[in-house]
Amino acid sequence: MPDTPLLDIVNEPRDLRKLRPDQLRQFADELRAETIDAVSVTGGHLGAGLGVVELTVALHYLFNTPDDRIVWDVGHQVYPHKILTGRRDRIRTLRQGDGLSGFTKRAESEYDPFGAAHASTSISAALGFSVGRDLQGGKNKVVAVIGDGAMTGGMAFEGLNNAGAMDNKLIVILNDNDMSIAPPVGALSAYLSRLISSKSYRSLRDIGLHLSERFPRTVKKSAQRAESYVRGMLTGGTLFEELGCFYVGPIDGHNLDHLVPVLRNVRDDEADGPVLVHVITQKGKGYAPAESSADNYHGVGKFDVATGEFAGSGSNLPSYTRVFADSLIDQARRDDRIVAITAAMPSGTGIDRFGQVFPDRTFDVGLAEQHAVTFAAGLAAEGMKPFAAIYSTFLQRAFDQIVHDVAIQELPVRFALDRAGYVGADGQTHCGAFDIAYMGCLPGMVLMAAADEGELVRMVATAAAIDDRPSAFRYPRGSGVGAPLPEHPEALEIGKGRIVQEGTQVALLSYGARLQDCLEAASTLETHNLSTTVADARFAKPLDEQLVTDLAANHQILVTIEEGSIGGFATQVMHVLAREGIFDAGLVFRPIVMPDAFLDQDTPQRQVQSAGLDAASIVTTVLLALGREESLKIARQG
Repeated sequence: MPDTPLLDIVNEPRDLRKLRPDQLRQFADELRAETIDAVSVTGGHLGAGLGVVELTVALHYLFNTPDDRIVWDVGHQVYPHKILTGRRDRIRTLRQGDGLSGFTKRAESEYDPFGAAHASTSISAALGFSVGRDLQGGKNKVVAVIGDGAMTGGMAFEGLNNAGAMDNKLIVILNDNDMSIAPPVGALSAYLSRLISSKSYRSLRDIGLHLSERFPRTVKKSAQRAESYVRGMLTGGTLFEELGCFYVGPIDGHNLDHLVPVLRNVRDDEADGPVLVHVITQKGKGYAPAESSADNYHGVGKFDVATGEFAGSGSNLPSYTRVFADSLIDQARRDDRIVAITAAMPSGTGIDRFGQVFPDRTFDVGLAEQHAVTFAAGLAAEGMKPFAAIYSTFLQRAFDQIVHDVAIQELPVRFALDRAGYVGADGQTHCGAFDIAYMGCLPGMVLMAAADEGELVRMVATAAAIDDRPSAFRYPRGSGVGAPLPEHPEALEIGKGRIVQEGTQVALLSYGARLQDCLEAASTLETHNLSTTVADARFAKPLDEQLVTDLAANHQILVTIEEGSIGGFATQVMHVLAREGIFDAGLVFRPIVMPDAFLDQDTPQRQVQSAGLDAASIVTTVLLALGREESLKIARQG
């Protein structure tokens, strides 16, 4: 544990405000050390948090939180914020079951006014807070902290544009750790930022603008543009000025002697309208391994603080993400029309591996899923074969584009849905729960789910071969199950499932990654003298209707299993059974889906168990449905 004498006496921001300004540097260093030590124990997002330590300290030192609202974008940089806001005693439970969320969460603390784990939302939310404050006669401050990565999402500019057209007081802090729009940061920049953010400058500016109202319209506009342009030349903020924001910066986000005076000026300024403060920071600041390898330290597992070495993953099996990437590379070697698209997640989706082999056929569009989908649609319309590799949870942000730009036009965009199902420590915000439902309702969509890594290879080949309509295939986070990978994968027959194990009484119809649990459940059911068939549907759409009706006709009970929300695969199956009148004949049917709830972070195994999707839960469902309560009681006792 690091030595933290100042941090030890600060439990909440009101304690921080008792420190002298000359103590803030030491306090920030202690906060950084505590953050590094905590993440080394739990894993999580490290680089982003280290980059905003001084900014976090300055904000809580100057603003009257929680009455003043600080809205963090994405939220992966908020570990220092959590330590400062009464959660230090639980910081080593980050991302653990019953512990702290890795992101901001309203239910967790009054210092988290808005929950966020998807990007580009902070400005819109903060504008809502500011309008709500004004309508209710409040006087508190509202601050949005947004990173340069999140600024690649169009929603951020929608929020800025709306804020610029209103008179509500709103402070936007652009945390810039990678953008090239900033001129050099130093003493002159700090001086100009303090000058421009000061009351005296704003007062003189307002007087000048007020006087210009007496001039003819053309002269007035010229004067206003000239003032904005000169400041833009000095500071680099012309773009934000054109959106209606008063721009201040850039300033060194690690120099508290520069940061605190500027933020104090902005806090105390009573002028209306949005102010954007441009702060330059460095990812991983203060921890050498993270500074030299920001990407590797964005999201980390447990690691040794002294050496920076990561703990082993515990599995020698390849991850589904890697299997997908290698399969796509193999397909692309055979077909030069295949291109790959990612939305700011090249390493998370495996597209970085594809890009190493095919850099000219790889496109990272930034945190802009809507654009990614329509961009892919344009590529498909031009005869290319786009694979849009996007997490299931992030693709939700582009549903209209999937409908309007892809599905209606029957364009063969291929969606690779990583992180389908529960994702463990990232919790409810990153859980891929809804893609089966929101993709399965679209006419013409081919929808697949990989039961293991071998099936994933076949589904990549299948998607590459589909050239007349859109398709999607889902696969989970983590390592595979050890299934052999086909060297020469052939495309699957569209809409055809497979029987994995034959039985006569119970039919378990799996869609996706819970097939291994079904096989384990079948083995247990055999001990209860229940002969069990296990089938892998492979496709939710088009559904293998012959397989479904055969299973229903030849077994006492049919159970569907999917790691997805209500409205997904089971709904497709039930529609067929109802339409064909099979329920009328007395079929016992049970759908096993995710519960109608958002589950908090935990291990993936415990999440699956909590959801009732594991082998033991499948057995329980079957025994109860067949009236075998006594068998269930004996099994539990055993």
